Amino acid sequence: MPRVKGGTVARRRRKKILKLAKGYFGSKHALYRTAHEQVMRSLKYAYRDRKKRKSEFRKLWISRINAAAKLNGTKYSHLIHGLALANVQVNRKMLADIAVHQPEDFTAYCKLAMDAINGNLPKVEKAQPKAAPIKEVVEAVDYSKMLVKDLKALAEEKGIEDAQKMLKADLVQALENLN
Repeated sequence: MPRVKGGTVARRRRKKILKLAKGYFGSKHALYRTAHEQVMRSLKYAYRDRKKRKSEFRKLWISRINAAAKLNGTKYSHLIHGLALANVQVNRKMLADIAVHQPEDFTAYCKLAMDAINGNLPKVEKAQPKAAPIKEVVEAVDYSKMLVKDLKALAEEKGIEDAQKMLKADLVQALENLN
């Protein structure tokens, strides 16, 4: 059996690792084995810390909200509870941004939360969505996208004569004329 040498493939693989290890201290940027160990460890850290960054930002937002809430005479937990009672849908990222850049608006949020905790909110009735009349729903149906067997069944329901013998275009036209 002939001998197979790694040659270009192995060189490319090693060069790729050494390129990723540029800037590392000591032999970690020059020797393949130590560079490979460090690059694998670095990639693992990068993966872990991309996930961890999200919780770190949430901690930052919470600390900013708490600091601004204390300036307005309340605590973070009371503020969040009051906003939940008042049914205010604002996330912590936006609330922290408002606390930093628009303190007067944040004060209004604090007041709203305290009113909700004390039970001083006006009752707001939820508007019921109006049901669309059935005729409008029927007009919105696009018959040209339906299957022929479905069109034939619908035409039979609506009382169109000779629906089983009609072509698709004729069925679509007949059903649109009914509406």
